[in-house]
Amino acid sequence: MHDDRSITEHRLRRVLKERIKPAVHSRPVPLTVERWEAPGEPVPVAEGLAAPYGPCAIGDPWGPAWGTTWFKVTGTVPADWAGRTVEAVLDLGFDRMMPGFQCEGLVHRADGGEIKALNPYNDWVRVADRAEGGERVEWYVEAASNPVLVDHAATYEGDRLTSGDQPLYRLARMDLTVFETEVWELVQDLEVLYDLMIQLDTREARRHEILRAIGSALDAVDLTDVPGTAAAARAQLAGVLAAPAGASAHRISAVGHAHIDSAWLWPLRETVRKVARTASNMVDLMDEHPEFVFAMSQAQQLDWIKTHRPELFERVKKKIADGQFVPVGGMWVESDTNMVGGEAMARQFLYGKKFFLDEFGIETNNVWLPDSFGYTAAMPQIVKLSGSRWFLTQKISWSQVNTFPHHTFWWEGIDGTRVFTHFPPVDTYNGDLGGAQLAHAARNYREKGRGSRSLVPFGWGDGGGGPTREHLARARRQRDLEGSPKVRIERPDAFFEKARAEYEDAPVWAGELYLELHRGTYTSQAKTKQGNRRSESLLREAELWSAGAAVRVPGYEYPYEDLERIWKTVLLHQFHDILPGSSIAWVHREARETYARLSEELRGITRAAQLALAGEGAEELVFNCAPHARRGVPAGGAGRPAEAGEPVTVEERHGGGHVLANGRLLVEIDGRGLIVSVYDLEARRETLAPGAAANLLQIHPDFPNMWDAWDVDAFYRNRVTDLVDLDAMEVAESGPAAVTVRVTRSFGSSTAVQAVTLRAGARTVDIVTDVDWHETEKFLKAAFPLDVKAERTASETQFGHVYRATHTNTSWEAAKFEICAHRWIHAEEPGSGVALLNDSTYGHDVTRDVRPDGGQTTTVRLSLLRAPRYPDPETDQGPHTLRFSLAPGASVGDAVREGHALNLPERTLTGAGPVTPLLAVDDDAVVVEAVKLAEDRSGDVVVRLYESRGGRASALLTADFPFSAAVESDLLERPLAGSAVGAPTPAGAVPLTLRPFQIVTVRLHRG
Repeated sequence: MHDDRSITEHRLRRVLKERIKPAVHSRPVPLTVERWEAPGEPVPVAEGLAAPYGPCAIGDPWGPAWGTTWFKVTGTVPADWAGRTVEAVLDLGFDRMMPGFQCEGLVHRADGGEIKALNPYNDWVRVADRAEGGERVEWYVEAASNPVLVDHAATYEGDRLTSGDQPLYRLARMDLTVFETEVWELVQDLEVLYDLMIQLDTREARRHEILRAIGSALDAVDLTDVPGTAAAARAQLAGVLAAPAGASAHRISAVGHAHIDSAWLWPLRETVRKVARTASNMVDLMDEHPEFVFAMSQAQQLDWIKTHRPELFERVKKKIADGQFVPVGGMWVESDTNMVGGEAMARQFLYGKKFFLDEFGIETNNVWLPDSFGYTAAMPQIVKLSGSRWFLTQKISWSQVNTFPHHTFWWEGIDGTRVFTHFPPVDTYNGDLGGAQLAHAARNYREKGRGSRSLVPFGWGDGGGGPTREHLARARRQRDLEGSPKVRIERPDAFFEKARAEYEDAPVWAGELYLELHRGTYTSQAKTKQGNRRSESLLREAELWSAGAAVRVPGYEYPYEDLERIWKTVLLHQFHDILPGSSIAWVHREARETYARLSEELRGITRAAQLALAGEGAEELVFNCAPHARRGVPAGGAGRPAEAGEPVTVEERHGGGHVLANGRLLVEIDGRGLIVSVYDLEARRETLAPGAAANLLQIHPDFPNMWDAWDVDAFYRNRVTDLVDLDAMEVAESGPAAVTVRVTRSFGSSTAVQAVTLRAGARTVDIVTDVDWHETEKFLKAAFPLDVKAERTASETQFGHVYRATHTNTSWEAAKFEICAHRWIHAEEPGSGVALLNDSTYGHDVTRDVRPDGGQTTTVRLSLLRAPRYPDPETDQGPHTLRFSLAPGASVGDAVREGHALNLPERTLTGAGPVTPLLAVDDDAVVVEAVKLAEDRSGDVVVRLYESRGGRASALLTADFPFSAAVESDLLERPLAGSAVGAPTPAGAVPLTLRPFQIVTVRLHRG
C-alpha cells in the first residue's frame, strides 16, 4: 500500500480548521452592543448595571491597561430557530494562544447574577437548549483589559500607576448563533483520534486503522453542508473510537483544575475576579456534566468568592456538598515553602483547613502544591501534623540538571516523618487531556511494573479558566480507547487511595525537594522578604504577650479577630509568586504598604499587652520575646538585664584600620574597611581564612537565560567585582557597651554604608548594611571566607535545619549552587563551628577551596540584592537596611539562639516590676515557637515547641498559671494520639520527650 499518511494528516488539519470548526456556530446574527468605561478600579456589579451606556461596534478598540469596560449586549432569537440549540459567541478580542494572560469577562444577567465567564477557550454563552424563537437576550459583560505581560520584556505596564492609557483590545464578535451539536461532536472525535494517532509508532496497525477511518470521515463531509453531513462522518469513526484499551494500559486519574496564581502578572484585586470567573464556569459545567470533578486549592480564593460573590459562593457550596467541587490542599494559599517560617507554615494549614471545616464540613486529606519553587524538608512532618495524608507537586519536573527518579514515593522529612507523595508524570499542572500529554504521562511514568496509575490536573490555569467542555469530551472518548491510557475523571483522594494500595512499598526520598531552577527567588524583592520575616516575628511577639496578659490581667481581652485577620494577610503574601519576588511591580508596591500597616498594628497590640503586664510604675523593663534567656532576662519574660561583661575597646590598627576587643573576640578591620581577623580569645582560634577578608561586598552580572526575577544561572560567578574602594571610615560609636566602625563605599550608581559593631559580652560581630541600590541586572553578595574544613553546612529551615554538602561530587550537589537558609547558616569542623546570622536574607551560597598551606577555606556568602528587569523593571531599587552577624565558635545550638535574638529585638518600657514568663522550658535545645490562646476561644493556652539541634531531648514545660490538663494536639489544636507529652508532675510541670526535630503542640486546659 502506498504511504499517504502525510496527505491525509494535512487534509485533516486544513478541513478541521477552515471548514468543520467554523461550522460549529452557524447562521450568526449580530447582537446590539453598548459600552461603559468604569473609571479607575472595578466597580460593584450594581453600579456597572446602572451605568450610562454609549454606542459600540465590532472592531472598536477598548480597554486601557488594568481598566474595566462594561458591555451591554441585547438581541432577539430569530423565530425560525425554534427547536434549535442557540448560543451567543462573545469574543472580546482574544488571542487564542494565551488563556489566562489577557482580557477576560464575566457575563451577568440584568438582575446582577453571574452567568459564566469569557476567555479565549470559553467565548460562548448558552441561550437555549431548544429555542422557542423570540427569546430576548440582555446581558452585561464585565470585561477586564489586563495587559499581556508574558513576553519577558521589561515593561512599566505592570502597575496601574505607570501603565499607559491606550486601548489594548478590539471587540471581535458579538453574535447569536445556532450551535450545531453534531458538528461539535465531530470536531471532538477528529481531534482525539488525530492526537492519539500521531503518538503511535508508524509500524503499529492501530495508527493506520485510525488514519483510514479519518480519511473515510473526511470523504463523508460535504464541505458546503457540514452540519448536514456531520453525522455521516461520525459514523465512519465509530468503530475506531469503540476499540477498547489494552489490559496493561496506563491509568490516568483526571482531576479538573485551574491553577490560579493568587498574584503574579496581575494584582491581588484582579485575582479576586479571576477566581469568580473560573468558579462560575466550573459550576456551570457541573450542571451540564454530573461526572465532572473540579479540585480547587487555596482557602483564600474561596473566601474571596464568599466575600465578593455570595450568590456564586452558594452555588459552589452546593457543588461541594454534591462532591463535584472538591476543596484540596488544606492551606490558606499555595505558598512558597522555602522561605515561609515554621509557625507561618503551621498557620497556613491551621487557617486553611479550618476554613474548609467551618464552611463545608470537609477535612482535606491532601496537600496540593504543584507550582511552588522547591519544597522544604520540614514539610512531611507539618503535613502529617495538619491531619493530611497525601502530598502532590509538579514543579520538580522543571529542574534543569537532574531528572527526579520517582513519580510516586514516600517523602521523608528531617524528623523521619514520611508522607505518600505523587509527582504527576504528565509534567504539567495545566493539562489538556490531549493525546500528546497522555502519551507522555504513560511513557514518562517511572513506576512501571510496580504502579500503574498517575494523576493529571487538567484545565487552563496560571491566570485561571479551568476545564472546558472540550476537555470533558476528550476524557469521555479516552475512558477506554485502544492505544491511549485509560482516563477516569475522579477526586484526588480516590487516586491517592488506589495509588497507595497498589504501591505501599514505594521508594523513599529523604530531604528537601530542591528545584534546580528559580534560585533567584531567594533574593528578588528584598523588601517583600523583609516584610514577611518581620511580620512573622511581630506576630510571635503580639501573641506571646497578648496570651500572657489575657491569662494574668483581669479584663484584658485577647485580640482574636485582629490576630487572625493579620495572620491571614501575612499568609496571603506568602503565595509562591509574592514572597519569592516574581510578581509585577503593583503586587510588591502593595505588599510593602501592607507590611508597613501590619507592623504598626502589631506593635500597637504588643505594646498594649506589655503595658497591661508591666503595670503602673517607673522601673525600666526589658521584654525578651526570644525563646532563650539573654542578658539575664528570661525567655518570654521582662526584667532588668544583667551587666554585659568586659567593656569594649578600640585601638588603631597598624597599617590602617581599627582593632576592637571585648575579652571574648578580637576583631581587626583593615584600612579598606574589611574584616581581616576575628580571633576567638577563649578558643584561641582565628575564624577567617589566612589572608582573606570578610564582610566583603561583591557584585556580579546577573542576566539569566530566561526567567529574570526567578533565576540566577551558575555562569554569574564567572565575573565578580570585589567592592574594596573606600569613601570613608570612622569610629561612629565608642563606649564600654559597644564600639561601631562605619564604612562607606560607592560603586556604580549605588552606595553602601556598613556599621560593624562589637558589643560588651557578645560572641557575635554585628553588621548593619545600608545600601542605596540603583544597579540594573546586578547581584550583590557579602562574603565570609572561614577557616573551617566543613564537608557540609547546616541551614535553618522550619522547625530545624537541613545539611547540604559543600563539595560538588555529583550533579545533584553541583546544582545547589544557590541555597535557602532562614535565620542562620552554620559551617563546622570537629571541635569548632561558625554561624552566619541574618534578619531578612534567604539566599546563600557556599564554596570550598584548598589553600596552598593545605587548609580548607569554606566561603559562605549572603545574597543581598538583585536588580532583574522582568516582571518589575524597578526591582529592589532604592534604600535597604540589611542586618547580619558573624558568630565565631558557634555550635548549632548557638546559631539557633543567636538567630532568634537577632530577629526578635528586645522591647523597653517602664512598669511596676519584672514580668515572669508565662511558660518556661528547662532545655535550650527545645525551642518554643509560639504561645497563643486556642482558636476555639476556650481560653486554653497553646504552646508549640520543637527540638532544634537534631538530637533527642527531654524537658520540663512549666506553666506559671493553673491548668487542669496538658494535651498533645495537632496543628488544628485537636487532641493527638502522641507520646511526647507526659502526665504533669506533682509540681505542675509537663514532661516532654522529643525525637530529633520533632514538633510538639501542647494544649494547656486552664483551670
